[in-house]
Amino acid sequence: MRKHLYTILFILPAFFLHAQSLYFPPITGNTWDTLSPSSLGWCTDQINPLFDFLEGSNTKAFIILKDGKIVIEHYFGSFTRDSIWYWASAGKTMTSFMVGIAQQEHKLSIQDTTSQYLGLGWTDCTPAQEDKITIRHQLTMTAGLDDGVPENYCTLDTCLIYKADAGTRWAYHNAPYTLLDEVIQNATGVSLNNYINQKLKTSTGITGAFIPSGYNNVFFSKARSMARFGLLILNQGNWNGNQIMTDTAYFNQMVNTSQALNLSYGYLWWLNGKASFRLPTLQFVFPGPLCPHAPADMIMALGKNGQIINVVPDQNLVLIRMGEVPGSGEVSNTYNDTIWQKLNNVLCAVSALSNAVEENDLNIFPNPAQQTFTIEVGEGSFDFQLSDISGVVVRSETHVSSRAKIDCSDLAGGVYFIRVNTGGKMFARKIIMQ
Repeated sequence: MRKHLYTILFILPAFFLHAQSLYFPPITGNTWDTLSPSSLGWCTDQINPLFDFLEGSNTKAFIILKDGKIVIEHYFGSFTRDSIWYWASAGKTMTSFMVGIAQQEHKLSIQDTTSQYLGLGWTDCTPAQEDKITIRHQLTMTAGLDDGVPENYCTLDTCLIYKADAGTRWAYHNAPYTLLDEVIQNATGVSLNNYINQKLKTSTGITGAFIPSGYNNVFFSKARSMARFGLLILNQGNWNGNQIMTDTAYFNQMVNTSQALNLSYGYLWWLNGKASFRLPTLQFVFPGPLCPHAPADMIMALGKNGQIINVVPDQNLVLIRMGEVPGSGEVSNTYNDTIWQKLNNVLCAVSALSNAVEENDLNIFPNPAQQTFTIEVGEGSFDFQLSDISGVVVRSETHVSSRAKIDCSDLAGGVYFIRVNTGGKMFARKIIMQ
């Protein structure tokens, strides 16, 4: 049987340095102020359909904070408030935050070369090529190392092969990111876990730890620690008046576009509402925002199998999702967008895309589809991206004529999501393959 709590809040917004303050739970214990969704005027009859979707997609924990208080807290199956789960690549944002802490303490500068902390020869590049790689390149996925090697996670020097000069190519490459752990350790003199405990646990109540898994270090915690971290980010690195991240320039750079190659990427944070985005394993620029049904100002920690932290400054919202999702995508952006389609019904919001097209501007048929389906726009050409529920792109084309038949005979049955950009207008829609 599903376990759930509704809960929520009332409290005045406090992101952009407003005079009002957010609610912060006590550092220790399980006390956390709540309010019911009905007191916010939410459409409570849409909560169970949201839970049904989450349960059907193998969710384990789901939390929504509004102004710092819990609006919805829901656990599925045997998972409980005290269960531990992994963050996957959503944990990259924790590393990013700790790099900022190390910089404000003058332990390092993100403009420093990585070899200053890992030693010369940490890659298989020439000395001149390696010397161009900085900590900032590791934070922005622009180290220029080949992400197409047989073992993308491998941190050995023999796996870190030159592909392009640092700063000239964006590629979602786990190995250079993972080595930030060693950079932090060598810069501070303590392990990353000890550094997190020193700087976050005692001041925010965030608990958890990075645990080695092959070449990776993966962060594990309870869902509420994930929510605490989201709340810390919502309040710009300030916990209940304690400004933990005093390097405001770094914080702003972390949660905004960090380079021109992928507008939807900061310092290991994903950004919504941008004109285009890139995805892991692909050297393709997709038009439009990552999550068209979500608020444009949303910043995201996204991990494999749907580990999600969404922070929405304009609405003072934090959304947490832990669990599993069918598929193997490194970044579950499409799944995240589907959650927002369901959540918009709960929020009683009109689900609208930026520059959304009218329904009669586009037709996709048949739906459900079997061997093929057709995309038809009113006039002109279009670009499209078809993804499975985990965010893996299975089809994509650009400059397609106004009508095109798409062969999907090799795709497994299930739910897919399609984005179409035509004439500067963007839409997203669900399609079922039989």
